[in-house]
Amino acid sequence: MVEAPHRARWILSFAVAAAVCLPIAGCRSTRAAAAPSIEFTRIPPAGEGSPEQLETIEGRVRGAEPGQRIVLYALSGVWWVQPVTEQPFTPIQRDSTWKNRTHPGVRYAALLVDSQYRPPLKVDALPNKGGPILAVTSVAGSAAPAPPKVIRFSGYRWVVRQAANDPGGSLNYYDQKNAWTDARGFLHLRTTRRNGQWVSAEVKLNRSLGYGSYRFVLQDVAHLEPAAVFALFTWDDLGPAREMDVEISRWGEPQDKNAQYVIQPYVVPANTVRFMVPPGRLTVSARWDAGRVTFKTARGSGLSKASGLVAEHTFTSGVPAAGNEKIHMNLYVYDDKRHPLQQDSEVVIEKFEFLP
Repeated sequence: MVEAPHRARWILSFAVAAAVCLPIAGCRSTRAAAAPSIEFTRIPPAGEGSPEQLETIEGRVRGAEPGQRIVLYALSGVWWVQPVTEQPFTPIQRDSTWKNRTHPGVRYAALLVDSQYRPPLKVDALPNKGGPILAVTSVAGSAAPAPPKVIRFSGYRWVVRQAANDPGGSLNYYDQKNAWTDARGFLHLRTTRRNGQWVSAEVKLNRSLGYGSYRFVLQDVAHLEPAAVFALFTWDDLGPAREMDVEISRWGEPQDKNAQYVIQPYVVPANTVRFMVPPGRLTVSARWDAGRVTFKTARGSGLSKASGLVAEHTFTSGVPAAGNEKIHMNLYVYDDKRHPLQQDSEVVIEKFEFLP
């Protein structure tokens, strides 16, 4: 029991404390809630925009609420939403971290937005904080990575990919060690599993060759698993893609044909011709002229014998004009949940030739 004098002092102290606490919502905290903020924990290298190159970008959010998301932009002339217009939002994980991919830019930006925000494809300047935008931060790209590995094959110089990208709609990581030439001068491309993820290989010619005849001599590619893809293709980093492909893959379907000729976009039915390649050495060629390209595949190391012909097709519609395209060769993993890749894969290219 509290004695009377002490009880009187106790009541007076309580009344004073209550009077002080009322204006500040019960005295639970005298500090206002911190404004939301964003920080980067992994900054991609600075670079010029490239539609085929993807880098990992990561960060953390403080003060985010359920339902809020991150929107990423990369600066290349203007600010472009990342990684693609169809997927403009980056989720925030339970530990307040976020992670995604981005095409290269000289600067990178992250916006914390509510569920009602609809980001534009591109903007000249970053939006200010306010309304559905709860926080905005940007950072310069990090220092450029080490120069890429360059290898010599068939008398040409080939640049080896080291940055991630998403060929065939599947995220792939690359290692320069997965592309090399042996003592015979043959080019090897490999996919290998490291630290729980597949690592692919790609090389591209260091210059454009334009119209003419392209010829590749390949060792057996019929052995590839359904989820492996080997592709010979053109790609222009600076203008329209100018993409034409010879792709060896079943695209995850074990019963499908294992090869195709393609003029992009492949969604046009007439732009894709499927066929079967047999085991053993093959020669793949393409004769490219203005408005016309003829693909051929034959057994052995030459195309002189008609009996060795496996497939042939000429495209005269949708054929791209020559520009700054370069020849690429890659071996990568197609993300198929039903028939995932099981083992390391390897493709050997014995020879490449070009005639104007």
